[in-house]
Amino acid sequence: MPVIRRKGRRRWRRRRIAGAVTAVILAAAVALTAVFFPSVAATTCPGCYGLVRLQPGVYVEPGLPPDRRRHVTEVVEQANRRVHDFFGGRKSSPDILVCLSDDCYRGIGGGRERGIAVLNRSVMLSPRGVDPVIASHELTHVELHARLDGADVPQWFDEGLAVLVSDDPRYLAPTGDRCLLDSRRPLPATLGDWLRAASADPRVYAEAACQVSRRAGANGGKEGVRTLVEQLAAGQPFADIRLPAAT
Repeated sequence: MPVIRRKGRRRWRRRRIAGAVTAVILAAAVALTAVFFPSVAATTCPGCYGLVRLQPGVYVEPGLPPDRRRHVTEVVEQANRRVHDFFGGRKSSPDILVCLSDDCYRGIGGGRERGIAVLNRSVMLSPRGVDPVIASHELTHVELHARLDGADVPQWFDEGLAVLVSDDPRYLAPTGDRCLLDSRRPLPATLGDWLRAASADPRVYAEAACQVSRRAGANGGKEGVRTLVEQLAAGQPFADIRLPAAT
């Protein structure tokens, strides 16, 4: 009996030490995320960064007057509608963090961009991005990846589709052939290559939008794009997929 008791105490101490070590590691991981990846931490806990809930899934900086709160609500509603209408529904419901001051946006880890999709799960909008075009662009990234369910897609298609869904007048003509910059050259397929190309020349967005809009227009429009995404999610490589012809 005394031997068994000593073994039980040692086992209890080991478990207690292991639990303490695990707690320290988790606390350190949370702290490091908050320091080095504040945007990830902010989208996980908006209130921890001073944001307040405007409506379910939408968080804004505190102290906004009623007219600016209404503006944010209208922007989010319009952006959600664009994404819903294009995809014929929604599979994603990301939190949206909205800043109307530069200090707020820097505080949640934002940079010089107008908006950004964080880990393809949440969206952050800067003061320059509180607009239906920018908001729907970022929401499209999240919706697309929710539908892809882990499947790969070239970055140029991801960005070109976001331009198309958001109906961005900077990179699309208003009617007819929507290409503002006709390009048939290979476009960046990886995120790193895309970021380098876009920082050097933002017109790459127009090139990507041209290729996606023409491909969609020749192959069933929105329905054709949805078919493509379904085939990708089913495991077919992007290069092997041919969209069905419009009927």
